[in-house]
This record gives sequence, C-alpha cells and structure tokens, in this order.
Amino acid sequence: MLSDLDIAQRATLKPLTEIATLMGLESDDYDIYGSPYIAKLRLNVLDKLRAKPNAKYVDVTAITPTPLGEGKSTTTVGLGQALNIIGKKSVITLRQPSMGPTFGIKGGAAGGGYSQVVPMETFNLHLTGDIHAVAAANNLLAAMIDNKLMRGNPLNIDPYSITWKRVVDMNDRALRNIVIGLGTKDDGIPRETGFDIAVASEVMAILALATSPQDLRERMGRIVIGFTYDKKPITAEQIGAAGAMTVLMQEALRPTLMQTLENTPVIVHAGPFANIAHGNSSILADLMGIKCGEYLITESGFGADIGAEKFFNIKCRYSGLAPDAAVLVVTVRALKSHSGKYKIQPGKPLPPELLERNVEHVEIGAANLIKHIENVTKHGVTPVVAINVFENDHPDELAAIQRIATEAGALGAAVCRHHAEGGKGATELAEMVVQACDTPSTFKFLYDLNQPIKAKIETICKEIYGAGAVAYEPLAERQIRDYEANGFGSLPICMAKTHLSLSHDPGLKNAPSGFTVTVREARASVGAGYIYPLLGDMRTMPGLSEHPAAENVDLDENGNIVGLF
Repeated sequence: MLSDLDIAQRATLKPLTEIATLMGLESDDYDIYGSPYIAKLRLNVLDKLRAKPNAKYVDVTAITPTPLGEGKSTTTVGLGQALNIIGKKSVITLRQPSMGPTFGIKGGAAGGGYSQVVPMETFNLHLTGDIHAVAAANNLLAAMIDNKLMRGNPLNIDPYSITWKRVVDMNDRALRNIVIGLGTKDDGIPRETGFDIAVASEVMAILALATSPQDLRERMGRIVIGFTYDKKPITAEQIGAAGAMTVLMQEALRPTLMQTLENTPVIVHAGPFANIAHGNSSILADLMGIKCGEYLITESGFGADIGAEKFFNIKCRYSGLAPDAAVLVVTVRALKSHSGKYKIQPGKPLPPELLERNVEHVEIGAANLIKHIENVTKHGVTPVVAINVFENDHPDELAAIQRIATEAGALGAAVCRHHAEGGKGATELAEMVVQACDTPSTFKFLYDLNQPIKAKIETICKEIYGAGAVAYEPLAERQIRDYEANGFGSLPICMAKTHLSLSHDPGLKNAPSGFTVTVREARASVGAGYIYPLLGDMRTMPGLSEHPAAENVDLDENGNIVGLF
C-alpha cells in the first residue's frame, strides 16, 4: 500500500468554493487562505445559519489506546466519507495537529490511508498558523508578567505562585525547567519557570471553548497567572495583557475549512491535548458544522475516559449541544495488549506473537472495551463500536469483539476497513451510526457544577476510572481550598492523566478497579473555565524519542515534501 503522503499527493481535490457550496455557504462566508484548498470561515456564518436545523451530532472516541494510537482520526474521516456514500450529507470537525507529535513519534492527525484530510502536508505543518498565534499570545502574557516583577511589582505578585509558563510547539524536554532573568538587573528578576508545549497552553483551551470574539476577550481577561502574597488571584486583565492577546488571536478564532480524499467537508480548529487539556476541536467549528449537513462527526482525544468524558462534561456544557451517538474505536492489537501478555513500544515492530490468532487474549482484554461502553452509556449516549481492522487480524477475533460489544450494551460493532478502502470500507459503521442517532437519547452530565471540587474529582475517578478512593497531596489540598475561597469552585473538572490506562498509572492495564488515585496538584484554568487536577507524573512538555519522525522529513530534488508518514 502507498504511504499516507503518496496517497494524499495523488488525490483529486475540489476547489473549496465547491466544498463550501455543498455546505450551503456562499462566497462572502469564507476567505481562501493561500491555497484553493484551504479557507478561513467568517464568524458571521453563525448568525446566517442560525435558523437551520441541527445535524445529528456524533463523537468518535476509543478504548484505552496503545502508544501507537488506534485510528480515531482515520475512523472519523472514514465515517464522514461513508455517510456520504449511503446518501447522508456529513461534515467533519477535527483538531489541528501539533508539530510536537508530527516531528516526534506519533505522527500527524490527518487520518491515514484512504481516509485522510488533504492537503495533508499543510494540515500537519503550520496550516493557517493558529498554533503560532496561541504561542504569541501566551508568551506576550509571560513577558508582561516578568516586566511587572522587574518594574517594582506593583500588583504584589508572589513570584513563587506564578503558574504561567512560556510555550513552543515542539517536543523539547530541555525547556521543561529553566531559570530566567540571569544577567544584569536590566535583564529581569531571576526565577525558576519553564516551557509547556503550545497546545497545552490555556490560550489553546480558550480558543477551543470560546463562542464569540467577546467571549474570547472575557476569557482572556479571566486567566489567573498566580496569586498575591495575601492569596488573591492575579489575572491577565490586571497584568494589562488580555486585550492585546485577543488581538493576536483574531484570525485564529476563525475555523479553517478543508476536505477529505473523497471531498467531504472538514472544519479544522484548535488543538488542545486530551491528557493535559480537554482534547476536543472548537465549539465554534461545531456550531458552524452542525448547520451545514445532516450529520456532524467530531473526534475526542485518546480514550473515552479522557477526551469523551471532557467532551460530555466540559465542551457540551459550554456549547449547549447534545450528542446523539458515540463511536468507540477498538483494535484487536489494543485488546490483546490489555490482556497483559504483550508489550507494544513506539518505534519498534509489534511482537510477532501479538499477530498470531488468540481469541482468549482478545476476550481478556475486552474488559477495557466493556468499561468504556459503560462510561459512554453513563452519559445517556448510545455507543457504536468501530473495529479498525489490520491485515493480521483473524475473523474469529473480530467476531469475539462484535459479540462482547453488543452484550455490553453497544448498538453494534462494525468491522471497518476505511484505511485501505476509504468510505466504502466504513459503510456498515455508517448504517449503525444512523440507527444509533435515531435511537432516543437522554444525554446527561456526570456531575453537578455546584458540587465541591473534591466531590466532582471523586465522581470522575470512581465512576469513569474505576477507582476505590482518591488521595490529595498537601499542595493539591491547599490549591483546592484557595480556589473555592476565591469563587472558582463551580467550574467543571479537566483531569490531566495518562492516556495509557483507565487509571492514573500507565502500568495498570485493562479495566482495573479499587485503586487509589493521588491528586498531586490542582491548577485553575479560569479563562478556559475549568479546574485542572494533575494525576501522577504528567508532562506538559513532551520529549523526543531516540529516532524522532523529523529525521525522515525532507524535500526531494523537485521541492516536494517526503518522509511525512
């Protein structure tokens, strides 16, 4: 099979004027952005389409993945293409990929095979520069904080309380912990700080949750960067940075319109990570897309315990939209890995024994699938399982997954070959999704916002992860107490935890239960609008592997990009 890049570069794309027309948009609803295949949507689309009925709303999530990922983006694209094949008009919304994973080990987020967003090179490399705008706005605030400290600290900021870091859109572990302000007295006040990856910035989370320019401005002003010596929060508004930050984000607030290999419309916007942020594309993209077709297909990061839980309890709270169905992506290799019998490592071939027929190990690992089905149904949403097939999978292994999924409460489990066949390889899934969307749903949130912060944390840990208890380190105890004292207690919860386990411990596979979750720290992303507990040793700045993907990327003699997946 051709590489993803070869497939993408051979694609026949339609001018976006045609794609926009399919969505019911006119020429004054968008601006072509440097290529006939990329456009920025104008925000007046929201008002123009307001009277149109909403499409059915479907979230694509997954079981707990292996380090290789199980193909959620590919399934999202394949499902969107398949719906069009069966006569249903669909629109897809996706996050913009960070260049950290693109040049690291995981690869891009354009999908794969014959279920991709194109042009895939542009999609994975800068796109329209939104992430750079996030970094500029974030770092402007950081610079203005340090300027306040050097200029006599008129706001009485406690330097040890400052949580705001600088960001860059690369995996660069050497920047995790740094000392700034070294040199002369004109070079600033020395203090310890560090860098996060740009997509972990609260500015990125705000971009994904803002519903208008006014909402964006208000959220920027509410960002809490630290506290005074007498424990009062200091905001970006007080620093004087919020207005300029909003100006830097003006163009980034506009979603980007693209297409799939089969010319299905795709709206790309925002890119927060799911293990350290809320992991969903923007509310604005969904508010537009839901008016432009019969089905809106979106994707949440990592497993349903992370991205989908945050989709339900954070994104849907702020958007006011209610999902009609959810798709759980599963692979044979992932279920076998949850049996505890195999070790999958990025950059290394799969263990040969993993590729051999073993229904028993699939059945053992299926406890993870059952738990994720349960977690979706807790929210009153009908789940459909998508079995993303690889060439080494065995028919009776696939049959076992189908049986287990339906017995656990899924509407059905479709065998999907969209990677190799495009939309026609996911038509069974599309038919099931249509049926699930026609099933009456009773969408509900997992917790009440008026509950104390700890009660909300413990509800997620026990109901979604399967924990028996929650413990808090002294720092987290103090932070939660201060947040509630300052009026932040009614915010939703955005857990930061490993994506490799239902628990907080990446070593606990399958569906563990009865364990104790330790909250080591709790941060307040007040501008984004959530409390951000950190479980275990979470990294907000990834590092590169021994042989990162960047080593393979280059230009050929004709100036074409090569080596990009």
